Amino acid sequence: MLVDGAARPKSHRLSGGEEVSFSAPAARASGLVAEEMDLRIAYEDEHLIVVDKPTGLVVHPAPGHATGTLVHGLVGIAGGGEEERPGIVHRLDRDTSGLMVVARSAEAHRRLERLVRRRRLERGYLALVCGRPRSRRGTIEAQIGRDRHDPTRRSLDTATPRDAVTHFEVLELLPRHALLEVRLETGRTHQIRVHLAAIDLPVAGDPVYARPGELGLERQFLHAARLAFPHPMTGEQVETESPLPPDLEAALARARA
Repeated sequence: MLVDGAARPKSHRLSGGEEVSFSAPAARASGLVAEEMDLRIAYEDEHLIVVDKPTGLVVHPAPGHATGTLVHGLVGIAGGGEEERPGIVHRLDRDTSGLMVVARSAEAHRRLERLVRRRRLERGYLALVCGRPRSRRGTIEAQIGRDRHDPTRRSLDTATPRDAVTHFEVLELLPRHALLEVRLETGRTHQIRVHLAAIDLPVAGDPVYARPGELGLERQFLHAARLAFPHPMTGEQVETESPLPPDLEAALARARA
C-alpha cells in the first residue's frame, strides 16, 4: 500500500486527505471441479444422499486441501448451503469413517440444518477406548472449544466454550480396552475424542488425544456406524448403517486377543 506515493506499514493510520494506492488481490477462483471417487452410498433419493465416508477423506475444501475432498466427489450431486461446501450439514474428521447425510438441493439443505439444530439427527458411533469404563453407560456433559494453549486441539480448558453432550454404552469389555456405542446430541469438533479422553477413556490409536499406533492402528478407532433421521421432505424415518472397515475390524481382533 502506498500513501501519497510512499510505502506504509499495515498499522499506518490515515488522517484524511491522503492519496492511497494499492494492488488489488487476484480474484479467487470460484466453482468446484468434479473428481471421480469410488464412494459407497448407503441411501439416495432426489433430495439427499447418505454417503459412507472412508478414512483419510477430508469433507470439504480447507487450507491444505484444495482438491480431493468429499465435496469434489459429489459435485453435480450435492446442493444447497455454502458455495465451497454444497450440501454439507454436518461433518466427520478426516480419519473418522462412516455415515454422513448430504443435501441435494437448497430446500433439503435448509430442512436438514433444521433437523440438526433440533437434534433430530441420530448419530451412532463405534469407539474402541483404552481402559475400562466405571459404568456400563453414561452421559458426558462438558463444554469444549479450542484449547487455550494449542489451537490445533479441542479441550475443556478453553476460552471459547460451547455446550457438548455425549452418551455412551459399553458393548464389549476386553482385556485392556472396551468397545463403546457412542451417541451424539451435539456435534462439536473432536467432541467424542475430547469427551472420552476427559474421563480417562481415550480412543485407541488417536494421534492427538491418546497413543498413536496402538493395536497397529494408523488412525483413531472411531466409526460413524449408524445414522437415522426423519426425512426432511416426507417425514418418513430414514435408517442407515455401516459395518466396521477392515482396519478397525483387525484392530478389534487384536484387542480381543
